[in-house]
Amino acid sequence: MQINEEIKLEGKLEEDITGVTCIYIPVKDVYESIKWYQKNLGCEPTNNNPVRPGIEISILRFPDHNGNFSGPGLRQTVPAIFLITAKQATGSLGFTFDSGDRHPIACFITPRIQEMYNRFKENGVNIVSEIPENRPFGPNFRFCDPDGNMLEIWQP
Repeated sequence: MQINEEIKLEGKLEEDITGVTCIYIPVKDVYESIKWYQKNLGCEPTNNNPVRPGIEISILRFPDHNGNFSGPGLRQTVPAIFLITAKQATGSLGFTFDSGDRHPIACFITPRIQEMYNRFKENGVNIVSEIPENRPFGPNFRFCDPDGNMLEIWQP
């Protein structure tokens, strides 16, 4: 029996979900985290919240293929990042398998993994895995932001 036969849906699904809009990341200091994410991932804060010390939330967006941060329509290939002050939850992004291995909760796609890896090394980013050789699904590496939230970068 196939799963589709077991699940009865009311009506036809027509693109109910069209993408992921954001990833919420708990941080201790949004202002300082904005600078880190700009430097290492190349994203920029939106104009929704003025960037200043003490800011408690910021939406970061990624540039399009032309390097622009604004334009028509929603950007569906890469979600925005919401940095949120959450002193008790910082460093919690990620989960641990029964084996004790920690796994990231979000993975970003890049066409230039070695360049990203080198930039992270130069910037002192906490890289927690090397780029594996001959990985069947493409190279990747894991890293943590300054608050200990684990993320990943992958090149398909």
